[in-house]
Amino acid sequence: MDGPQPTSRAGGVVATLAFAGTTAAIMQTLVTPLIAELPKMLHTTSSNAAWVITVTLLVAAVCVPVTGRLGDLFGKRRMLLACSVPLIVGSVVCALSSSVVPMIVGRGMQGMGMGMLPLGIALLRDVLPQEKLSSSIALVSASMGIGGGLGLPIAAAVAQYANWRALFWGSAALAVVIAALIWFLIPDVPAGAKGQRFDVPGALGLGAGLVALLLAVSKGADWGWGSATTLSLFAAAVVLLVGWGLWELRANEPLIDLRTTARPRVLLTNAASVFVGFGMYAGMLVMPQLLQFPEATGYGLGQSILASGLWMAPGGIMMMLVSPLGGKLTDARGPKFTLICGVLIIAAGYGLAMALMGTAWGIMLTIIVINSGVGLAYGAMPALIMSSVPLSETAAANGFNTLMRSLGTSIGAAVIGVVLAQMTTTVGGHSFTSEGGFRAGLLIGCGVALVAVAITAAIPAVRRAEPDAEESDAVPSAAGAKV
Repeated sequence: MDGPQPTSRAGGVVATLAFAGTTAAIMQTLVTPLIAELPKMLHTTSSNAAWVITVTLLVAAVCVPVTGRLGDLFGKRRMLLACSVPLIVGSVVCALSSSVVPMIVGRGMQGMGMGMLPLGIALLRDVLPQEKLSSSIALVSASMGIGGGLGLPIAAAVAQYANWRALFWGSAALAVVIAALIWFLIPDVPAGAKGQRFDVPGALGLGAGLVALLLAVSKGADWGWGSATTLSLFAAAVVLLVGWGLWELRANEPLIDLRTTARPRVLLTNAASVFVGFGMYAGMLVMPQLLQFPEATGYGLGQSILASGLWMAPGGIMMMLVSPLGGKLTDARGPKFTLICGVLIIAAGYGLAMALMGTAWGIMLTIIVINSGVGLAYGAMPALIMSSVPLSETAAANGFNTLMRSLGTSIGAAVIGVVLAQMTTTVGGHSFTSEGGFRAGLLIGCGVALVAVAITAAIPAVRRAEPDAEESDAVPSAAGAKV
């Protein structure tokens, strides 16, 4: 295929990319219902089994910005197909695993496929007409949240009523379907940075720095925040990431153009993304525990894993419904306005949770409100990024923005995890997070969302006189004319 496909295929392109993002998110939450059973299933310790979850986060963090840049260099369709390969192989490896090492390898390979989301969002700019772009970006961007919301009850149901290996055989089948859809429905458009060289030292430096940082954040609670290992990893992360930044500023063809990233519009959007990711994950940690804690605590609701997942599923559905509306809001008022609305709704959802956390219906309503805000915010952030960078950097810039969201969720998991672990009560000889601990977690989520509002409010409008801004704003319309 030599160019963008006809407009009649736009719906298939959007559906394929949204399906790919949703499936990638489902794979991230796939093992959540199995956490307690992993040590017995894999004949290992709890600390070793925890790597089944941690490794996916680490590999995705390293691979997402790299695959974004490779998409700019060699074509986004080609890299989307490349991302589907480790998703398929990793799922099969996990399905066949009977010990912890191959399971970790397979889960790491699944993490390699997470670059599909920023690649897909960037590709939309190349192939869609302007009038369809905002709503499509919103839907595809929110697909990660949609998959996360729907993945938990699906995985819980399969784990409860079938063999756990069926989860991974199912994910392998989904990945095969995605690869086929990409092959037949996604147009092959010219690479925006074709002819440039790939920055290998930059990729290695960023990868090493991110691994050190995310290892310290995700495992600090287990190892001890003041332990030599954790502090050494934080120190290594600072040295590696500062060194990486200096290299990128001197490189002629960097992995990520930090000068573009330093533009106020891009910089503040990425900063807001960290806080939005934090805010979203705070609720994902608190709400399932409130639903599943025993009623004897006085605030737990005694729901099973499957039931708690079903109570939370409407939040994922609401995100799917709200995303296209967010695109229309972006067309009418701009992505900055949409992002402010989204984070305000997230903050309002946490405020609502303080009053409604005592019933399952109240928690479901709270999740619906929070996820509505997330759907608006997740659709607006890529639109802000792509209106501020040249066409040759769209995939890399979106990859970096996705990384910022992931960094926010990782920091959120660590901070909220510490709060919930420190504020406890004892019931029937067992220790549980106290009601005050959960309320503190909800207040932190609300506060973080309000910080995101303040950062978003400071994002400057596009100055049309700037050459790059003119180019980036004109590209979607020009590319869309070819569709």
